[in-house]
Amino acid sequence: MIRTLRWAWRFLWSRPLAAGLNLLLLTLGLASISFVLLVNHQIERAFERDLAGIDVVVGAKGSPLQLILSGVFQIDTPTGNIALSAVQALQKNPQVAQLIPISMGDSFRGFRIIGTTPDYVSHYAGVLAGGVMWQAPMQAVLGASVARDTGLKVGDSFVGSHGLAGSGHAHGQTPYKVTGVLAASGAVIDRLILTPTESVWRVHEADTALDAEDQKILEQEREVTLALIRYRSPLAAVTFPRFINSSTEMQAAAPAVEITRLLGMIGIGADVLRAFAAVLLLTAGLSVFIALWSAVRERRADLALMRMLGAAPRKLAGLLLCEALWLALLAALLGVALGQALAALLATGLALEKSVALSSLIWPLELLAVPALAVGVALASALLPTLEAYRVSILELLQSR
Repeated sequence: MIRTLRWAWRFLWSRPLAAGLNLLLLTLGLASISFVLLVNHQIERAFERDLAGIDVVVGAKGSPLQLILSGVFQIDTPTGNIALSAVQALQKNPQVAQLIPISMGDSFRGFRIIGTTPDYVSHYAGVLAGGVMWQAPMQAVLGASVARDTGLKVGDSFVGSHGLAGSGHAHGQTPYKVTGVLAASGAVIDRLILTPTESVWRVHEADTALDAEDQKILEQEREVTLALIRYRSPLAAVTFPRFINSSTEMQAAAPAVEITRLLGMIGIGADVLRAFAAVLLLTAGLSVFIALWSAVRERRADLALMRMLGAAPRKLAGLLLCEALWLALLAALLGVALGQALAALLATGLALEKSVALSSLIWPLELLAVPALAVGVALASALLPTLEAYRVSILELLQSR
């Protein structure tokens, strides 16, 4: 067997240009498949992780998908603000088991400052890596990615900037103090700066209030951006959104519905990439078939000599199969490596944009389809040439000389 593998390796690279072209085509096709599998796996897991336990998002009227992307995944601008009094009324609704208010509008070096309650941290099972949770307004707890990229640590102070891009007006008179840093969890809180909701109100009221009377008016008109809600019972999913959308000035967006729509739109791009990979694999398969078929014709003298020395027909057939399998093995290794590199490059780009966090060098079970596909294409391409080598007689091989 080892001798057969050695001969197959030498036969494969006896025509380096053809072997290199076949390897390139197979590698590109398998890399495309690997990239799609890796990205789809991580995006679906990220969505499932960040959406867990959130039945509905209530916010200002606008695009429901925008409300989900901004409120749950923190990758879009919010649709507006809603009155604090309306949120407090929702909290008393018998269909609501838990309501987590979210207030946004400021950022620090591109990381969003989120006003909320400790329930938000508990919802994502956040654990402190250092320090303590906030105890008063203008204290902040940093997500793991924020602490790593900004260099802030417990005891440091920083000033937020108006807007979510980090380039707006700095609220210099109302600095935040870091009281804690969360351990990395892979959830959305890793890239957020969390603070009491009162901090967000204080920052903006300090910038706009002209006097004590104006301050009281602003306090009466306080708002939040949106609310994350968990139902008390599954039956609320039927009546609660309809009540919000028809009877109030707010809108209710169901994450499951909107994310299904989003994944459908993303799936179009994934389907295009899969089709491109399929074309590459088909082209590679045809190229491998032509190369092996030609090899059988060109190596008839070698095959005749091997038969005369006692090689069985199945050994000649196995030689061609091993040649195809060598090609499949190399293409699978290079294709998976290239797919991982592309996924890591995408993860780096998303990290720079403070968007959905993707990991590099993960190995989901779905990735096993790549070497299986490589072997399948190689064996299918080698089938007819292998049968040709197996069926031809030694007399015909000698007569061809």
